[in-house]
Amino acid sequence: MKKIIQIVSYCLVLFTVLSCQDDDSTLEQVLVPQNLEVTTDITTDGSGNVTFTATADNAVTYRFSFPDGSTVVAPAGVYTKRFTKTGLNSYQVTVLAYGQAGVSSSKLVEVSVESDFSDPDAIELLTGGGSKTWYWAADVPNHLGVGPNNNDPNQNYFWAFFSFTEPFALADIPSASCAYDDEFIFSTSNGENLTYVYDNKGASFFNRTYASVVGGQSPDDSCYEFDTTGENAVTLAPSESVVAAERKRGTVMTLGDNGFVGYYIGTNEYEIMSLTENRMVLRAVQGNDQGLAWYVILTSQKPVRGATGPVAETDTFPNLLWSDEFDVDGAPNPLNWTYDIGNGQVGWGNNELQYYTDRADNVSVADGVLNITAKRENFMGQEFTSARLKSEGLQEFTFGRVEVRAKLPEGVGTWPAIWMLGADYQTNPWPGTGEIDIMEHVGRNQNEVLSTLHFPGNSGANGISQSTIVNDVAGTFHVYAAEWTETQIRFYVDDELYHLFENDSQKPFDKDFFMILNVAMGGNLGGDVDPAFTQSSMQVDYVRIYQRD
Repeated sequence: MKKIIQIVSYCLVLFTVLSCQDDDSTLEQVLVPQNLEVTTDITTDGSGNVTFTATADNAVTYRFSFPDGSTVVAPAGVYTKRFTKTGLNSYQVTVLAYGQAGVSSSKLVEVSVESDFSDPDAIELLTGGGSKTWYWAADVPNHLGVGPNNNDPNQNYFWAFFSFTEPFALADIPSASCAYDDEFIFSTSNGENLTYVYDNKGASFFNRTYASVVGGQSPDDSCYEFDTTGENAVTLAPSESVVAAERKRGTVMTLGDNGFVGYYIGTNEYEIMSLTENRMVLRAVQGNDQGLAWYVILTSQKPVRGATGPVAETDTFPNLLWSDEFDVDGAPNPLNWTYDIGNGQVGWGNNELQYYTDRADNVSVADGVLNITAKRENFMGQEFTSARLKSEGLQEFTFGRVEVRAKLPEGVGTWPAIWMLGADYQTNPWPGTGEIDIMEHVGRNQNEVLSTLHFPGNSGANGISQSTIVNDVAGTFHVYAAEWTETQIRFYVDDELYHLFENDSQKPFDKDFFMILNVAMGGNLGGDVDPAFTQSSMQVDYVRIYQRD
């Protein structure tokens, strides 16, 4: 309108000299959208999905405002909303049609929708029943990573393409250091409605492809001043991502008003992969590149760089419960060990490529050492053979210090492990039974070893894991140990503590477990195998279990 007034004034002053007829063609006529119509397609499958289609004369874009406080701009006038309140409920939705210069017309639409989806446990864990603040889990490896948006079972979430593998990695990048100041606050007043506040302390970390959103031009991901004040409504819905059901919680949350969690990638939808009282793993697909899936780990206890963390308890384990010194050549002692035979596709495999046998070619004792050898050979339909020993039904125990002195195999694609599984796994299926990985190693990261705990809410790629660097793992024997008590599980290499886990009665680590020694090939963690690989062995000098008085 300002433009029109200016032109008309100009014509009035100069009408005796010029004709304004030539200017008439440049005037933009501002037309209010007319004949706004809204149709709805309401699903009847209990999903709560409603597709709104808005049309209007002279409209250039549309906006939908929902009763949960969320709003969505849809230039084409089509948007699908999932209403998640359980049961049959009526909702009033405001639809606005916008024309040139921001003029608009609106219509109120009422829909009745039935939904059978609910996740009250997620609301309770997110909010603590009231309000809870979450932070980046900066003190753990892989708290931010990206991988392909697919369900490749060989893909580890955080290591697929790129990941910040070191704790507090962003703090050492000046352009990204603002991230760890963020606070993510989830609240509920009635156990049903969920809200979200993102306090970024004035600046947010942006993916470089979205720098233009804040007028930035950095070629790298950077922090920019950005206003995130205000409370956003949060809706929960069933997950429809490509991730297999057994690898996720099954709930996706949408943050209203284009809210986001700490790292701007052009989306407000976050799939909850796992959620416990103090740890959350989220997955989000990048808005301008649907082939990329980002993962972020949050914690409800703000990490402090340089903090000592939990203090390791002092325990002594003077009593040798049992051991195998592997001092008799031939097959392993049948009083200590039995075998898993097969390719693992009956419930205990991880998409591995080997066939486990009890043949001397794959498992034998010689010169005081147990040799578990993975070989490239066609056998029973598999490309490789190996062995997997277990003490199930023979040597089982609760609590103690486990020591295993071993050399590890080498070669990209190898995946040796020294670990323990809950003895009740047949009646209490994994991950309910619990798993304690004392040592895992992958050939592509030759001098890095991992220790991991798996249990409900923290299973698969979401296990509680730490890594450490160990020089010459294939050429030198090292002692891999775990001290397991009612209150802690501590992991060591050569008596150096590198992973401390707080145990309690709510976790499945208070009952009999048994030992497993194996070398896998490929699989979810091992990855692709080097075409030049022929064979390699894990050599075990001894296994010793000690307990307290």
